[in-house]
Amino acid sequence: MIPALYIVATPIGNLDDMSRRAVSVLQQVDCIAAEDTRHSTRLLQHYDIRTRLQAYHEFGGDGQLDSLFRYLEQGRSVALISDAGTPLISDPGYRLVRRVQDAGIAVVPVPGPSAVIAALCASGQATDRFCFEGFLPARANARRESLQALANEPRSMVFYEAPHRIVACLVDMADIFGGERQITLARELTKTFETIVRKPLADMSQWVAADGNQQRGEIVLVVEGRSAGRNDGMNDEARRLVTLLIDDLPPQMLSKRVAEYCRLPKKQVYDYILSLKK
Repeated sequence: MIPALYIVATPIGNLDDMSRRAVSVLQQVDCIAAEDTRHSTRLLQHYDIRTRLQAYHEFGGDGQLDSLFRYLEQGRSVALISDAGTPLISDPGYRLVRRVQDAGIAVVPVPGPSAVIAALCASGQATDRFCFEGFLPARANARRESLQALANEPRSMVFYEAPHRIVACLVDMADIFGGERQITLARELTKTFETIVRKPLADMSQWVAADGNQQRGEIVLVVEGRSAGRNDGMNDEARRLVTLLIDDLPPQMLSKRVAEYCRLPKKQVYDYILSLKK
C-alpha cells in the first residue's frame, strides 16, 4: 500500500459483488471516508473490516475535506467510498480528488460495481456512445427544460430518478422525446426485486403509472438517442455501424460497406451519411 487516496467501488445491492482487492484495500488503509457512516458500517462488519471510519459527504462543508486532506498530507492512506457503487458518480467527491492531485498525492482507483454501467449493458440500447445525465431537476419546469436540451442528443442517455418522481419524469420524456422512443427501466439492480424492462416511452409511462411496485427503489433510466432521419429507410443496425465508423472511413467506402452488410441500397446509406455530416 502506498500513501494515497483510494477511490473504492462497493456493491450496489448484492454484497457478493465486492471485489477481493476492494476488501484488501479497505482493511489496510488508515482511514475510510464514507458518505453515510451508518450505512457503510454494515458493509464493513460483513467483511470484518475494522478500519477507522470518517464521514465525507456534500453537506459536510470544507471541514470534512480539510480533515481528510491533512491526513493524506501526513503520508497516510485514505479510502473514499459511497453508499453504493463507484464514488464520484453523481456525488461531489471530485473536490477532494482535485485537491489531492494538485498537492502531488497519488489517487488510485479501485474499480467495481456501477449502476450506470450495469444498467447500460443490460438495457438493449446502443452502448458504443452514451452520456450520463445523473438526476434531472426535481421541479417540473426545470426538468422539462433539461429534457428539451437533450431532445436531439444522438447518444444513449442514462439518468437516475427518484421513485416519487418517476411517473412525472416518464410522461415528460414521452412528450419531449416522442412516445415511440425506446427506454429501458432498470430498477433495484442486483437486488431481490431487480427489474429490467425496455419499451417505447409511451408504453413505459403507462406501465409504470399502473404498477406501484415500479415506483419503488433505486431507478436507472436508459433512453435511446435520437436517430437522424427516422424516415430514411435505415435500420438500427445500419445507423449503429455508420455512427461507429463515420470518423474513420470516407463516405463512399462507408456507404458501400454498410449497404452490403445490412442489405440496403448504397445511395440510401450514402445520403444518410451526408445528412449526419451536415
